[in-house]
Amino acid sequence: MTDLVVVSLEAWDDVWRRNQHLVDGLLRADPTLRVLFVEPPADPTHDLRSGRRPSFGRGIREVPDVAPGRLFTLRPVKWLPRRVDPGADERLARAIMRAAASVGMRAPVLWINDPSAATLAVRSGWPMLYDVTDDWLTADRSAGERERIAANEARLLASARAVVVCSAELERRKSAERPVVLIPNAVDVTAYRRPAARPADLPAGPVALYLGTAHADRLDVDLCAATARALDATGTLVLVGPNLLSAEQVRRLTDAGVLMLGPRRREDVIGYLQHADVLLVPHVVTDFTDSLDPLKLYEYQAVGRPVVSTPVAGFRDVDDPRITIADGEEFAAAVAAAVPAATRFPDGAEGPVPDWSERVAAMGEVLRRVAQSD
Repeated sequence: MTDLVVVSLEAWDDVWRRNQHLVDGLLRADPTLRVLFVEPPADPTHDLRSGRRPSFGRGIREVPDVAPGRLFTLRPVKWLPRRVDPGADERLARAIMRAAASVGMRAPVLWINDPSAATLAVRSGWPMLYDVTDDWLTADRSAGERERIAANEARLLASARAVVVCSAELERRKSAERPVVLIPNAVDVTAYRRPAARPADLPAGPVALYLGTAHADRLDVDLCAATARALDATGTLVLVGPNLLSAEQVRRLTDAGVLMLGPRRREDVIGYLQHADVLLVPHVVTDFTDSLDPLKLYEYQAVGRPVVSTPVAGFRDVDDPRITIADGEEFAAAVAAAVPAATRFPDGAEGPVPDWSERVAAMGEVLRRVAQSD
């Protein structure tokens, strides 16, 4: 395999997620590999409706700091909602195929993480891997959107040469339809255990910290506000990561005393984790969150800080004395109790944690089978 087109649910940016870690590792392992990383399309109409400045996508861009001449990104444009423009996915597929051809890719392997790329799978005919990291069929979406997601996923499950899932629950759900390969998440253990300086924008005093995207599909806003109030003068609840909450939700959090720092570069988040007194997982527990393999589980374990989590998948299943499972009023009380008892990094950061190198090797093997299959 020398060419790979990845259609991702996440952009290639400074906040690295599963796909970026895996692609980076694959590029390091194979000096002949070239990758076109397709980001979620720009949606200027949706931006305008949401009161944001419209974005209009980006052409092909090289990522020289990762793999000069071998890693390219593309952000296409979806001009109108799919309910208005039924040909949107066809046009996106053609744009991706043109971009692949323009960088010399003639018969790449297709790695689909975004189920809306089902049209690309059919039109291109490229050998395809379907990588399932979220069960969007259980997310809070309109009936029309769920119907579209279900149709796309059915096409992908039927036509993929291999299906990868990231969690045991996704393995249980999707293996009822066809064989799947479980490749969970991991962490760069060496990097997360290398001491980092305390970030200058962390507040003085004890810190209870959540690392991750603030999104209503996952984050329990009311629980965060209650926890911040419970900490009161004894500490500060800090959120680090992209903010996709509504203005009203943000106001509720800040009024309660939550400090929202926004996204930080992948190499910088390590310092926030190491210097937190307690790490938090204030997630809602739903069929959707039960499908996840939280990346933060591995990041939190790597730095060995005390953790307080709601009973979400991953955290509730692991045998780790540093993790306290609590919900409702008990959650805020557990955080308030844990803050003054916290030790300092690197205390607790010696246990085994899966490294991304293991997952890269597993994904590489699946991709090779896809490339070689008839």
